Amino acid sequence: MINAKLEIALVRAIREAKIRRHEHVTVEHILYGLLDDDLAARAIVVCGGDPEGMKKRLEDFFASNLPMVKEGIAHDPIQTLGFNRVLQRAIAHVQSCGKKEVDAGDVLAAIFAEAESFAVYFLHSEGISKLDVTEYLSHGFEQEEKTRDKKKPEEKGAEKTKENEALEKYTINFSERAAQGLIDPLIGRTAELKRVMQTLCRRRKNNPLLVGEPGVGKTAIAEGLALHVHEGKVPGLLQGVEIRLLDMGGLLSGTKYRGDFEQRLKAVISAVEKEPHIILFIDEIHTIVGAGATSGGSMDASNLLKPALQAGTLRCIGSTTYEEYKNYIEKDRALARRFQKIDIEEPSVAETCAILQGLLPRYEEHHGITYSAPAVKATAELAGRYISDRFLPDKAIDVLDEIGAAFRLAAGPKDKRRTVTVRDVEKVVSRLARIPARSVSGSDLTHLRELDAVLKKTIFGQDQAISALVTAVKRSRAGLKQSEGPTGSFLFAGPTGVGKTEVAKQLAAALSVHFERFDMSEYMEKHAVSRLIGAPPGYVGFDQGGLLTDAIRKHPYCVLLLDEIEKAHPDLFSILLQVMDHSTLTDNAGRKADFRNVILIMTTNAGARELSERAIGFTGDSRGRNDRAVKNLFSPEFRNRLDATITFNPLDSGLMERIVDKMIAELQVQLAERKVTISLSPGARTWLAARGYEPEFGARPLRRLILQEVGDALTEELLFGRLAKGGSVRIGVKGNRLTYQYEVRGREAKQENPRKSVRSK
Repeated sequence: MINAKLEIALVRAIREAKIRRHEHVTVEHILYGLLDDDLAARAIVVCGGDPEGMKKRLEDFFASNLPMVKEGIAHDPIQTLGFNRVLQRAIAHVQSCGKKEVDAGDVLAAIFAEAESFAVYFLHSEGISKLDVTEYLSHGFEQEEKTRDKKKPEEKGAEKTKENEALEKYTINFSERAAQGLIDPLIGRTAELKRVMQTLCRRRKNNPLLVGEPGVGKTAIAEGLALHVHEGKVPGLLQGVEIRLLDMGGLLSGTKYRGDFEQRLKAVISAVEKEPHIILFIDEIHTIVGAGATSGGSMDASNLLKPALQAGTLRCIGSTTYEEYKNYIEKDRALARRFQKIDIEEPSVAETCAILQGLLPRYEEHHGITYSAPAVKATAELAGRYISDRFLPDKAIDVLDEIGAAFRLAAGPKDKRRTVTVRDVEKVVSRLARIPARSVSGSDLTHLRELDAVLKKTIFGQDQAISALVTAVKRSRAGLKQSEGPTGSFLFAGPTGVGKTEVAKQLAAALSVHFERFDMSEYMEKHAVSRLIGAPPGYVGFDQGGLLTDAIRKHPYCVLLLDEIEKAHPDLFSILLQVMDHSTLTDNAGRKADFRNVILIMTTNAGARELSERAIGFTGDSRGRNDRAVKNLFSPEFRNRLDATITFNPLDSGLMERIVDKMIAELQVQLAERKVTISLSPGARTWLAARGYEPEFGARPLRRLILQEVGDALTEELLFGRLAKGGSVRIGVKGNRLTYQYEVRGREAKQENPRKSVRSK
């Protein structure tokens, strides 16, 4: 733990005490031993001390102030409490810093904690402070050069002062960057910029604080001010000012010892106060609250800034978000009142278009392409419409840049097309927003026109329900839906197995959007509902987010199916109210999920019994009783927010043969990889339809029947028999059984292979 050189210095200190017959080994003996150590002596020299002169003063102190043991009495000097405290303090510091060994520099710095000792008195009398020592130990020869300059003022000449060196090291000069043409022009924001300049011209509390969402252009305003100063477009009081960005990362990096950070920040503040023309810009200003504070201490960067901010000797521009302002700045009333809050709102699409036009020459020059006027307009409009988790103009500028990069990478060496079109914009936005390109371009109108026919080709016997659904979807796409609600909110009611879930799947497939399903039987308990939006603070999983909110943020364009909604806990309905009303849902971390482009479908079996009675002959008012069952289950405020409640009818026996063909076709797709084809005789189709029809259970019994009759019969042949290498099978019927005729690689196997039915009618 203690390195070899320090061990030699400590042995030297103890030996000195023993030679001089001192009763105790003190802190002064440690300092005496360190004066012959290279590192400690060098630190003392660099900090302005004289090791040899200090050594002589210590020797005089030993001779006149420390008690001695009489000659002839054997003794070993006893280490004082101060001696032990210095070593323990040095070891603790090294452990906290992650170093492996304690060296002489660590012990020298630890001596300063013994403020009442003569050792500290001798160090202070040489003009050496703990900050000087720690600065040297942290920065080595860089600090040595600084101190050497300080000790020789006659050699300074035109050298910068220590404060100015700190200013150059820990700040970035926006004004210099503006003069070099490295800052993008500020487009718009005239009112905000005028408000900033007006605040800066005040006598006291002349510190504007820009507060706005991430990406709305807070930093751009500070850069724009620097550009306006360079161009002379500012009032007389601001002519010639210099805007500098405080580098908080640079201030904090390498601060190993207590006081390093404070010393650097004080040097920057002092330099700015001495130069009234400098305006300090602190981006993400909430980071100064707590920066540099030790455990349990109250002194941080914000408290070092407050006196200068109050007096008006330091002009400062800050920027932060609404969330960070509330969490940090607003809680520190003393800091908040020293700033003048200026709200920076998100620009409109039209303003964003103007911003993009102003930035266009720089991006065209960088990417070597040109952007057409419609493409620029489409960039602002599509970014604002489809990228919902970020803010204008930042997201539009990112899309513009992304388009240029993608355009250059996609272009081949012989491709001479150099103009970005609206189609290129649509491709990039669809990729960034994770939505189908045709949804962005509006080219899905053909699919919408054919949506009714497409769904009716795959879902049988529910023409009325499908027509009601398609009409509602078209109405939404025409812009006649609720302005803040989802694309559509539907409740599918009807018996089991009639196609409610299948309609939702086929709708997603027809619209080429993601399909997301949640089984509500998993959310029957009150505490399980919190999984959808995330556990509250203090509970397990608080940091993991919600299943539903995360799914929508990942796929903002989707068909969301909440299957068997009646099985969920009633608290879930309260959560869904705000989704159907305002298209937003906030998770446990305060992040909002946007449901504006979601088709929300909920299924329920409520009223299934009433509809099944109608199916077997009780026609009466079974439809009305079904509606009453839905009303009894769902509250009025829930039903009132639905776009439509769509009732699915029980399946008619006349539809079963069409459903048989559909299921056999699905089986054929599964067998395509094995190069096996299936054909069905009319008699076999009728046989399956008759035995698979159970009105109260819909189409599910038919699927089980096909799996048992056809699937089981083909399993052995596919694995070990005649269809192992491909072929075809013809399914017929003979008596009460299905027959199977196989054809293997061009030759017929006329074995009819009758199989006894597992079901009988």
